[in-house]
Parts: sequence; structure tokens; C-alpha cells
Amino acid sequence: MLQTAPHGSLTAVTDDTFAAVVLAADRPVVVDFWADWCPPCRAISRSLAELAGEFAGQLVFATIDTDANPDTTRTYGVLSLPTLLVFRRGEVVGSIVGARPKHHLRQSLARHLAG
Repeated sequence: MLQTAPHGSLTAVTDDTFAAVVLAADRPVVVDFWADWCPPCRAISRSLAELAGEFAGQLVFATIDTDANPDTTRTYGVLSLPTLLVFRRGEVVGSIVGARPKHHLRQSLARHLAG
């Protein structure tokens, strides 16, 4: 069963649920790789929760705690936090590393709506 993440409207995924939720999704998925000890992760999570509302029905927003889910973190080579990876049909099609202002996130994510 999926849990609601501490980030509000983002869907929490784990090593066990990542494939079913992210890789098998029928629309693009934005995955927020984060950790409790990461202050920029908390800042970006607020923006992502707001953007999830703006992009509802167009993008899926998910979040994964890197400390609790090292396999997925390692599989995708996530070395810096926060890292956002955008998946389409199970493949990484975009990434944003580091905290960015909400307007930058909005522009970057909007590019993944077409196609």
C-alpha cells in the first residue's frame, strides 16, 4: 500500500514499490530523492507539493527517502540531494540536481509534458 509522504501531495515510494509506481506509470513521473538531514530537500518539497497540484493529471509526483531506500538510490546514481529525476515509460528523461526556485522547477517540468 502506498503511503502519503511527509511532503504532502507527493506519493511515497520505496525500493519495493518503485517499479510498480514509477516505471510502470502511464504518464511522466517526477521522483524527488531526499533525506531527513537535508535542509534543501525540505525547501524543495514545499514547491513540489504545490507544483503537484498545478500539474495534476499530467505528471505523477513521487518521493523516495534515500536513507531508507539505498537500492533505488544506487541504481540511478543519485549522489547529491535533492535530486529530481523525470521518468517516461520507465526511462530517465530529465534531471534536476540541487534546490531550485519554484518557477525554475515549473519550467523544467513543463518540458516533459509533450511527447
